[in-house]
Amino acid sequence: MALTSSSSSSAITALLKPHLQLSNEPIISFSPSFFTLSSKPLLSSSKPNVKINFFSSQTAVSLKWRTEASIFSGLFTKSKDIKTLKDELFDAIAPLDRGAEAAPEDQQRVDQIALELEALNEIKEPLKSNLLNGKWELLYTTSQSLLQTKRPKLLRPNGKIYQAINVDTLRAQNMETWPFFNQATANLVPINARRIAVKFDYFRITGLIPIKSPGSGRGQLEITYLDEELRISRGNRENLFILKMVDPSYRVPL
Repeated sequence: MALTSSSSSSAITALLKPHLQLSNEPIISFSPSFFTLSSKPLLSSSKPNVKINFFSSQTAVSLKWRTEASIFSGLFTKSKDIKTLKDELFDAIAPLDRGAEAAPEDQQRVDQIALELEALNEIKEPLKSNLLNGKWELLYTTSQSLLQTKRPKLLRPNGKIYQAINVDTLRAQNMETWPFFNQATANLVPINARRIAVKFDYFRITGLIPIKSPGSGRGQLEITYLDEELRISRGNRENLFILKMVDPSYRVPL
């Protein structure tokens, strides 16, 4: 039974405490948090023309660097086609245990290949593309809230991790497998044709116990590369996510 009343707040806190990492910008510490979470309010879909600065000056500098690096890297990818770059990317991340075993030089190599693919991205408005729909498997990330490398390996997600998105219903779902089977569902609010704001509504501990989101589960995700088998996304904390399509027919629960 979902916990929704105000009298259940202490019970929600007790249940979520082992799974929440508290900070100035709270993030969910178990794997369903594909989205970098922020305590800032979401962009209201009823006021699409309102301009809100979602980024600090430090993030703006980082984004500027990434844009310039993407353009610069594009000069060197003319002799490489997308298939070659994708093969290089898959080979680079294969031994890295979703990023948990990645050394700094591994992260730099993966990020560089991702930048080269982003420079060749043909889907300029991914939120309008049916290629986004379905269930995706997480192959690699730099997000510590997902990798949990400071925990003993037995206490980390060891099975596959999935994220599903349906653009027609603006719903998303994150799913762990072995050993925890945690899940999270969220509503999506488009900010532009590449970036979405995310508001989690329910978490499921061990896939069975539904818990209503306490309200701090919010974040953003930018889709920087998309084709029929590969998706590259970046969160608003500059975390990198690389996923492959496994089931284009999957539907997220409403």
